[in-house]
Amino acid sequence: MTFAATAGFLPFRRRSAIPGLRLTLAVTALYLLLIVVVPLAALLIRASSLGLMGIAGIAMQPRVAAALRVSFGVSLLAAFLSALVGAPIAWALARYRFPARRLFDAAIDLPFALPTAVAGIALSTVYAPNGWFGAPLAALGVKVAFTRLGILVAMIFVGFPFVVRTLQPVIAELETELEEASMTLGASRLATLRRVIAPPLIPAVLTGMALAFARGVGEYGSVIFIAGNLIGVTEIAPLLIVEKLEEFDYAGATAIAAIMLTISFVMLLAINRLQAYARTRLGDV
Repeated sequence: MTFAATAGFLPFRRRSAIPGLRLTLAVTALYLLLIVVVPLAALLIRASSLGLMGIAGIAMQPRVAAALRVSFGVSLLAAFLSALVGAPIAWALARYRFPARRLFDAAIDLPFALPTAVAGIALSTVYAPNGWFGAPLAALGVKVAFTRLGILVAMIFVGFPFVVRTLQPVIAELETELEEASMTLGASRLATLRRVIAPPLIPAVLTGMALAFARGVGEYGSVIFIAGNLIGVTEIAPLLIVEKLEEFDYAGATAIAAIMLTISFVMLLAINRLQAYARTRLGDV
């Protein structure tokens, strides 16, 4: 027993430079309340005035249903393809040193900083029937601009950096000794990939996919220029909300927004549960 304890004094405790639990918790709660909870609650309260039948009636309108299918269907496909595109890019940037690597690494963040309208104009110009990429594709009978394929390209453009930036630090922390040991013990490359490399990477891939999906669902500027905005074909839900607001149909706009919020929350929750399952399940492999 120390002298401080016998004398009834508390031991000296150094003060941390980082704010304590109470202050950080208060800042976190205040931020979430003002920026996230209150706006979303106001949206749901405004939409609830229509009643469930009213919201369901708006959701079943042919134009609204088609726009929701385009937004969520293409976003989900774009998130999956972003993972296929982003994973090898993240692997190359994290594992290898090659000329102009820093330039490529900086270019990955360009969709984050580039205004979405500029991205949309650039994509629509390049993939137009007379564009650099659009003309050769049109000669093969593939039309990109003003189709759902164009929407997919735009959503991949804005979504794949999330996968790259989520995977890159995880790949950098992988111990190459485990891979070398696996190969030394006679495991094939496929077996090493499946049992050594994939388990820690799959949760990060799912996280990147969730972020890419969330970005794609709410994407507006880069999509409307290349989509063509044909009603029932290439019209996205965010554009339909804007049109409802321009028509002073606030009830319809809030109803569509509430529907998008609900579907997005359910899908993100499912992806997070899948991520948690992959982390616990594959961690034991």
